[in-house]
Amino acid sequence: MDADPGAAEIELSNPRSPKPAPVIQAMKRVYLSLGSNLGDRRRNIAMALEHLARQGVRAIRVSSYYKTEPVDYHAQPWFLNCVAEMETEWMPLQLLRRCQAVERALGRRPGTPKGPRIVDIDILLYGDSVIRSPGLRVPHDRLGERRFVLIPLAELAPSLREPVTQRTILELLRQTADRSQVIKVKPEA
Repeated sequence: MDADPGAAEIELSNPRSPKPAPVIQAMKRVYLSLGSNLGDRRRNIAMALEHLARQGVRAIRVSSYYKTEPVDYHAQPWFLNCVAEMETEWMPLQLLRRCQAVERALGRRPGTPKGPRIVDIDILLYGDSVIRSPGLRVPHDRLGERRFVLIPLAELAPSLREPVTQRTILELLRQTADRSQVIKVKPEA
């Protein structure tokens, strides 16, 4: 006698089953800023991208790398920064926890606010969502004030609209008062 074709679906959702039924969620497009100003900066960013991929956050495109002048806290080495266009199934706070876990795995420890760090990962945009929670603000609060974020983001998505102001990334870049140095780094051979 043939098995009931719906039996497998019923078995997957059985509350006594050791594994919960899989939940299919649409992939979300997110933009992350990655930076480092300690150690082998390029390697730190590459390792962060690898760790994120293992956490279910897959890079679609990564901007060029930029050597950037420190902002806010100047007594530290210059940063290497980039922006990555990513896709993930994680909800915003889950994504934040995974980004923080990657930072810790690579050796980031609490220190001087805005000070030197092995790796820094910020969620710039999460689709067209606006998120205002105690632990997470998306779009990133200072997105429009930071050339080190706007220049690599404009490289990837110049016509992308920031969901609060509805300005394009290129418009935000043209309007920012930030004049810190952002220098494109030649790719490694």
